[in-house]
Amino acid sequence: MNINRRKFFGSVTSLSLGAAVGRSLLAADLRGSIADVQQRMVKIFGAGGLAGLHAYGTGFLISPNGHVATILSHVLDSDVVNVVLHDGRRIPGRVVGTDVDLDLAVLKIEAEGLPSFDLFKAVDVSPGTRVLAFSNMFKVASGNEPVTVQRGVVAAKARLSARRGRFAAPYRDEAYLLDAVTNNPGAGGGVLTTLDGRLVGVLGRELKNPQTQTWINYAVPATKLAATADAIVKGEFRPKDKFAADEPEGTGVTPVDLGLVLVPDVVARTPAYVDDVVVGSPAAKAGLAAEDLIVFVNSDLVASISAVKDALQQSRPGDDVTLTVRRGDDLVSVTLRVPPRGTR
Repeated sequence: MNINRRKFFGSVTSLSLGAAVGRSLLAADLRGSIADVQQRMVKIFGAGGLAGLHAYGTGFLISPNGHVATILSHVLDSDVVNVVLHDGRRIPGRVVGTDVDLDLAVLKIEAEGLPSFDLFKAVDVSPGTRVLAFSNMFKVASGNEPVTVQRGVVAAKARLSARRGRFAAPYRDEAYLLDAVTNNPGAGGGVLTTLDGRLVGVLGRELKNPQTQTWINYAVPATKLAATADAIVKGEFRPKDKFAADEPEGTGVTPVDLGLVLVPDVVARTPAYVDDVVVGSPAAKAGLAAEDLIVFVNSDLVASISAVKDALQQSRPGDDVTLTVRRGDDLVSVTLRVPPRGTR
């Protein structure tokens, strides 16, 4: 009887030690995955700091040659956007391409040999999958400190229907809905990964469910961004709303044609603030208002009134023009139809 008891307790002890070793190995693997992802994360610092606008965001490297993916944000509306790498290096970046529909922006910094994600190796996951969210929410890092890591679960995968203020979110396709409080100030452009570090999605902006008025924590599947981001990196991307090459280029569309009266253009880089909106115009019907600041025309970043005018020259009657404006602490996208000739 004593011998059997000793054998029983010996078996229990062996099982306990085995489980402890297993947990230790899993923890080590998780730490390794987190450290690997952290090397691919960047902190972004640019416009903001006034009227409650945060001047920081998150991004991640998508090429060894310094291409960074993030979300469209007011933070990018700056003459200088600083990108801080995991080792603390601070390098100026410039926007090289955007896609309003995907809420995607790609920046370029002058650096080589950087650890990066391959968007074409991103994975799709199912509800119930345990995930990690990496972001510089609340500006927890400004130098070589690691960004925040949160553990969560994919609660669902569904078409995103959300708003910021009165306006619908620019991204309207399938998204991962998360059981974790991930979408905070500065978190947009962070990444969602599996526990072993495989890229799953990109954390979005702060949005609310229009029915319940509750905040939504979500990520855009990285697989939906791969082709567009790759085209931007290669310099081959053309916005979806550009007309065919055999059509006449431009028709002299101006802000006034859309019903927008901008502030006087008195210096070389006068910001494109709306001074007034013509009653009954496309701009008025879209909900644009005085003091809105135009930051994107279609997928082009516009830093001045002259840049807005140049971008509008590429449109013609009947085209849809998407304007993204900064309003208070919101980034709002609206679509206007260029009116026919003779009605402008």
